[in-house]
Amino acid sequence: MLRILINALRTGVVTIGYPAEPSVPPDRFRGAPVLRPGSHLPPPSVCPAGAISEFFNAEGRHVALDLARCIFCGRCADDPWADAVGMGRDFELAAHSRDHLRIEVVADDAAVTAARPALDRDAEAARTSSEIQRVLGRSLQLRHLDAGSCNACDWELTALLNPVYDVRRLGIDFVASPRHADGVVVTGSVTRNLETAVRRTVEAVPDPRIVIAVGACAASGGIVGEGYASAGGVDRVLPVDVYIPGCPPRPEAILFGILVAIGRLDARRLQREE
Repeated sequence: MLRILINALRTGVVTIGYPAEPSVPPDRFRGAPVLRPGSHLPPPSVCPAGAISEFFNAEGRHVALDLARCIFCGRCADDPWADAVGMGRDFELAAHSRDHLRIEVVADDAAVTAARPALDRDAEAARTSSEIQRVLGRSLQLRHLDAGSCNACDWELTALLNPVYDVRRLGIDFVASPRHADGVVVTGSVTRNLETAVRRTVEAVPDPRIVIAVGACAASGGIVGEGYASAGGVDRVLPVDVYIPGCPPRPEAILFGILVAIGRLDARRLQREE
């Protein structure tokens, strides 16, 4: 025991200061792809998750990227599209609406810039109302609900409880029962076998409650999508307050999304210059 205490004193404080202080991802971190307008953008067939789509009109070829489906694999940024697509480093991508996770650009026209959706703080559909902020803004108890994940997002959620991230310092904790929770954090696409359980779990949470979809599978169904064994994303089963894209999202991204959900931070996706 004495040795443990001595080592702890030598190590010092390891808890990061995020969100009060900025968090810098490691050099090899891959954030969301950045589409460069006026370039030769990749076709939809390149994306294994189906996150890229295209259509044509009088302006030319439009290419859209759905961040909710993107798994940040980087295949769209490989040759021969390396000059057209770059892997960003921003992880603060949480959004109140799937529409705000869709990025559209016009390809092969240097005069046209990327279409950036309005920031979520202006979205009327956002449920981060003053009532939710008043009731849940200072203390938040969440129930983690695995609806059919591969456990990658679950590991990142678990990391929030370790000394490095220490989510409890912000008044946020995870509880065992939905009846003791203020909301649910859902990981994985909703499997058909768990669809009823997901509904009942959320119904057991007292109002006002929040629903946070963590990861590409929960946000959109991911690579699995919708089929005989999967209902798809969480919003196919119940209303979602905040979508947190990523496969899996890093712990700071999840923390950012939770704070956005209760109105303690404004969603600021794509505010930084690329």
